[in-house]
Amino acid sequence: MEEYIFITAVSFLIGFIADCIFGDPKNFPHSVNLIGNFIRSTEKFLRIVFGKDEKSQQKAGAFLVIIVCFTCFLVPAVILAIAFKVNIYLVIGIQSFMIWQILAAKSLMKESKKVYFPLAAGDINEARFAVSMIVGRDTDELDEEGIIKAAVETVAENTSDGIIAPMFYVFLGGAPFGYLYKAINTMDSIVGYKNDKYLNFGRCAARLDDIANFLPARLSALFMIISSFAAGFDGKNAIKIFKRDRFKHASPNSAQTESVCAGALRIRLAGDSKYFGKIYEKEYIGDNLRDIEAEDIIRSHKLMYGATIVAVLVFCIMWLMIFLI
Repeated sequence: MEEYIFITAVSFLIGFIADCIFGDPKNFPHSVNLIGNFIRSTEKFLRIVFGKDEKSQQKAGAFLVIIVCFTCFLVPAVILAIAFKVNIYLVIGIQSFMIWQILAAKSLMKESKKVYFPLAAGDINEARFAVSMIVGRDTDELDEEGIIKAAVETVAENTSDGIIAPMFYVFLGGAPFGYLYKAINTMDSIVGYKNDKYLNFGRCAARLDDIANFLPARLSALFMIISSFAAGFDGKNAIKIFKRDRFKHASPNSAQTESVCAGALRIRLAGDSKYFGKIYEKEYIGDNLRDIEAEDIIRSHKLMYGATIVAVLVFCIMWLMIFLI
């Protein structure tokens, strides 16, 4: 047990530092991309095998979840088990690499900065294109305010989905649990849409993602509240808006961190959005205490990294306490 805690904690810290330094290097093979390709290939196969009626599509979607989750947990578990027969240093090296691959702090900041820089330069068309790369909504008609809101909301939501939630599952069960979570989250991002194509097929994946993110989203909100005080933002308002607006979203989890971010920055997020040409009515999150501006994207990065550092400290302290017991 002590050896497992040591290996996991050291791998966790190395993987986190690697993500902070390197992010996701361009043209470098990424295991999460492999998971995405595996999901799409499996989807095509299951759609052929099963029928097109509602129940058949639901069954196909359930089989997708089983196949992808089992595979994405088993592969890293087997690799680490084989490495463990050699020595623990090889295990630490491989697991550190795996954890680096499933964290997305630097890439989240980098991709959202691609929205910020064109806005700062007054190039709204380039900003629309950049934000279209990181959000699922239609972006062709977004004005400057809509672009900024989309970027800030993405940073806030993915502070949980892309950083703290994977850390939470690594804390529970090392890289295999981390990859299991990434498989669930990636499935939701690919097939979890409520449109004609995925309403039935993606239902199981979407529900499982809600369950998997339930506790991490709330931990992320707590860590972001702490970060808002530490970074000099409006921590009291963050708590106020979190209490009031944390359920103002179709997902039980997405508004948890969005509400904290809106409160800390004293801005209003969310509102109606267009997906696949159709407008979806959404409640506002936060109060319009001031006009939103491009600098709020940079401020959201500070909240994101602050919450991430709090998470690292909390998980490492918990490992130390378990190790000493």
